[in-house]
Amino acid sequence: MKTFDTFEAIVEFGILKEEQANKFYLAMAERVADRQIAALFAALAEEELEHKAKLELELMKMGRTVDISEGVAEFNDSDYIYSDSPELDMDYADVLQLAIAKEDAAFRIYFDMAAMAKSKEAREMLVEMAQEEVKHKFRFEIEFDRLTESK
Repeated sequence: MKTFDTFEAIVEFGILKEEQANKFYLAMAERVADRQIAALFAALAEEELEHKAKLELELMKMGRTVDISEGVAEFNDSDYIYSDSPELDMDYADVLQLAIAKEDAAFRIYFDMAAMAKSKEAREMLVEMAQEEVKHKFRFEIEFDRLTESK
């Protein structure tokens, strides 16, 4: 796992990860057959932009802006979406399970990075980012449990 020497580098990494998550959810929205599911993915994409905006604000507080478009260009939805079909047949439960897995992976990245952070400021920011991701994971798990209990 990559370690970061500066708080700024951590914030920049977080911005990149949130941008990639946004692109992922947008790619899913374009590929699912059900329009309601597509709308849910679009809403998730918007949430990721909100996270990104929070991190960008942290960067602005430092008097910096960063062009991360180079890193975002590396995103390829085929790295995340496994299907020969251009249109995915997903139901609401499938979407929730995918969102749970994605939020869990994001949580683990931030949590592992926090354990390796070199400064208190960096550690606190990474723990906060991890907490945001785990809140989303729990929200999706509760919704999944509600859905499966009603069947």
